[in-house]
Amino acid sequence: MSAPSETNRSEASVSNARGRGLIRLWLSLPIAVLAIAGSAAGILVDSIYSKETANWAAQGVGQDITNLIAYPALLLLALAAGRGSLRAYLAWMGVLAYSVYAYAIYAFAVHFGPLFLVDVAVFGLSIYTLGGGLLSLDTARLKASFTSRTPVRSTSIVLVAIGALFYMLWLSEIIPATIDGTMPQSLRDSGLATNPVYVLDMAVLLPAALLTGVLLRSGRGWGYCLAPVLLVCFVVLAVGILCAMAVLAVRGEAAAWGPASAIGAMAVVQLVVLSYFLRAVGHNADLRSVLRATSDSGWGRPRPAR
Repeated sequence: MSAPSETNRSEASVSNARGRGLIRLWLSLPIAVLAIAGSAAGILVDSIYSKETANWAAQGVGQDITNLIAYPALLLLALAAGRGSLRAYLAWMGVLAYSVYAYAIYAFAVHFGPLFLVDVAVFGLSIYTLGGGLLSLDTARLKASFTSRTPVRSTSIVLVAIGALFYMLWLSEIIPATIDGTMPQSLRDSGLATNPVYVLDMAVLLPAALLTGVLLRSGRGWGYCLAPVLLVCFVVLAVGILCAMAVLAVRGEAAAWGPASAIGAMAVVQLVVLSYFLRAVGHNADLRSVLRATSDSGWGRPRPAR
């Protein structure tokens, strides 16, 4: 009689641990509230970007406008993920990846001012929430949640193409300037010591896209996990670029509509691929079934059944 009882208790422990793994979704609330409040201030209060060049200030406002779209979406996705939607959870992590990227720029490339602590808080919360969200997934179970209709080949091609194309784009600006001993025009316009987009893209985001494309093509679980996360991130970043160009144009600053239009077109392709990829999640797939049974923090080893 004791064996079934122990089994039931073990299953209940696993279920409870997975339920606790969803608690991190609540961190979306302080992240979103701080980001929305800070972005509204950036748009409405002229002094927020008063120390920046006209070009960089306009780009900051464009990013703030994008945030007013991204962070309400983060809350809605967290709500849907809390109800068990695996698709929403993957997209939620994609918005968090965007948040890490965007707030790294705010924290390191905007002059010290009244929003500094807000920017640092959103940056830190986004990093730890994204890290916990990724590490709480059982990637083997996640892969098994996708059907045979998953567009693995096309998604991997898009990710590798994004990585290669953006490397070529940034290196086409950096290498001639390095050889000539000058600075890229975009850097002169922004008035920054170095371009944080170059750093974040070439050191983190683009290698992640290339690696994820390879992992997905080889059938690895992490490829299935990271592909939608990166695609969501790329799409939101593209919206930010288009908003920045629009603000630049409205303010009479030079706007690079050519590259921005190409990035916008790529975002449409990414959005289509993302849609098909997430549609391939099985109808019976539930988020709790792919979460690891971990301790309260969501970072430790699986808790043994008592």
